[in-house]
Amino acid sequence: MTPLLLLLQTAVDSLVPVDTLARAAATPLAPPPETTMLDLLIKGGWTMIPIFLLSFLALGIFIERLLALRKAHADPGRLTQTVAEYVRAGDLAGAVGYSRAQDSPAARIIQHGLERVGRPLPEIREAVETQGKRETYDLEKHTDLLASAAALAPMLGFLGTVTGLIRAFQAIQYAQGSVSPALLANGMWEAMITTATGLIVGIPALFMYNFLMNRIRRTVHDLERASTDFLDLLQMPAR
Repeated sequence: MTPLLLLLQTAVDSLVPVDTLARAAATPLAPPPETTMLDLLIKGGWTMIPIFLLSFLALGIFIERLLALRKAHADPGRLTQTVAEYVRAGDLAGAVGYSRAQDSPAARIIQHGLERVGRPLPEIREAVETQGKRETYDLEKHTDLLASAAALAPMLGFLGTVTGLIRAFQAIQYAQGSVSPALLANGMWEAMITTATGLIVGIPALFMYNFLMNRIRRTVHDLERASTDFLDLLQMPAR
């Protein structure tokens, strides 16, 4: 071996010992630091605040409407059958009292019709239809806010991603070409936090909205059935 090669080998061995390199290769990489929910909220930026507020709003509306629909559930066939028994017995006051005691949308519709028995049938039908529209409106209360939350949460998430990418590219510009992959990756994943959070809030909110609207449609169908049976009951003596 030439003196020049011996000199280079000696310099390398003095700078980085072989056993040091072996230990460095065998040492496992340190695990990434644990990220808490508060860290994600802070890193996601200001758009995380309205997204979280929308999540609480959607959950509150869903629970409130679900309880209202459960209270509004009634068997229209049994209701009209019991009212028909009161009417055939000539106990109109008993039919009104029974309907008032049920405290359900179908019972209130029939009650409004019973209170107008003796008037022309078109007037009774109009009163029943008007009360049916009121009950339908009450059942659909606040569902528009739930639909808005389902649509706004992902849009706010995308907005947060765009603003986060803007900040990341500004940091790249300020670095003046000395950009490390770690800097770029850090800015990208922080920007994607808001998109993921918006979708996590928006997808369940959309499911809750569709679930409630399906329940409302079935309840409205029961109300229409009860109204039709009641109007048919009033026409039975005429036939």
